[in-house]
Amino acid sequence: MSYREEGKWWVSPSNYDDEVVKDFHFQKNIQILDTTLRDGEQQSGIILSKEEKVEIAKALDACGVHRIEAGTPAVLEADAEAIKEITSLGLKADIYCFVRNMVKDMEQAKACGVDGVVAEIPGSEHLLKKGEKWGLEKAVNKAIEATARAHELGLKVLFFPADGSRANMDFLMDTVQSIIDGGGHMDSLALVDTFGALSPEGAYRRISQLIERFPNTPIEAHFHDDFGLGVATTLAGLKAGASACHVTVNGIGERAGSASLEQTVMALEALYGVDTGIDLSKLKSLSKLVEKLSRKPVPETYPIVGDGIFRWETGMPSGMWVNCRDEDPLVMLPYRWDVVGNTRPVLDLGKKSGKANLKEWLERYDLSVEDDQILPLLMAVKEKSYDEHRCINEAEFREIVVKFQ
Repeated sequence: MSYREEGKWWVSPSNYDDEVVKDFHFQKNIQILDTTLRDGEQQSGIILSKEEKVEIAKALDACGVHRIEAGTPAVLEADAEAIKEITSLGLKADIYCFVRNMVKDMEQAKACGVDGVVAEIPGSEHLLKKGEKWGLEKAVNKAIEATARAHELGLKVLFFPADGSRANMDFLMDTVQSIIDGGGHMDSLALVDTFGALSPEGAYRRISQLIERFPNTPIEAHFHDDFGLGVATTLAGLKAGASACHVTVNGIGERAGSASLEQTVMALEALYGVDTGIDLSKLKSLSKLVEKLSRKPVPETYPIVGDGIFRWETGMPSGMWVNCRDEDPLVMLPYRWDVVGNTRPVLDLGKKSGKANLKEWLERYDLSVEDDQILPLLMAVKEKSYDEHRCINEAEFREIVVKFQ
């Protein structure tokens, strides 16, 4: 892929410059783990029923997500039943669930029929001592016992040391090493930015350190969005060589949320030339489904899937769009609307609009005025928009046009 893919996107050529990409270490087959049904639901106030979780899981699978974290069976029996239902669907995606590092949790996960577990433990000394009120030896022993049992049960183990981003790096790596040396088992290890505290540069550094210390263990990136950098840190972690990233639809999740699925995969595809295997054309419909079932509205200007990102009100860009839309729409867009399943661009009419917007609206509603009335009509539209503090609607436009006919 390149910075310009006909019919798809047109981004900056600097993204693909040799000096820019020389330090990238993207894995060949990056895994997308979607945790909408677990971490996404952990956003305060989001409750998903069994039926809703099943519907979202089917949509995630249709979109091509590689792994689905289907929930935490210990939370409620309904959650365990939802996970069982999802694992019975025969989806292409591997199904994981979230567990504590406890033998009984591993056995419950096995009973749910999952392929693997996301096994959490406090990953920083301060979270262990002050949050969990555990000693290190207790935590290590529990992790050894639980992950060994998961391995016996045939479960893949994604080891998940919470708050690993703020841990003393030696403490984090030595703790993981102690678990491995003690007979614990992990198929992959997550760098967990529980509190969204990483910068992109910090994410790159920590992922690199983990890869160097544990070269035979795939390292995954689980980053939150407390500084609005969840996608940026996730991309940085992948550039450093992380094998997988953890995302949620619409970026829902605890506190400020998680790295957004749609933003992460589109950035990988268009800005970095990485084939994610995700069906980009389904991103909008997937977003709408989760918006509906989570009861959490998506802002109009939300990147990739927002309802308003392919609209213009301002005169100059509106005129440029009219001039190029049939010949080469990417002159005025970074990516086409249909690539991500969004709606065709439209021109709005308001205070900042020009003649191109006005003529578009006249044609749209089969209306006309004399040429010498175009400018007065436009000024009347601007005044109405200014008074209403918004773009005008069809009814208002028709009412104004009548005065100039």
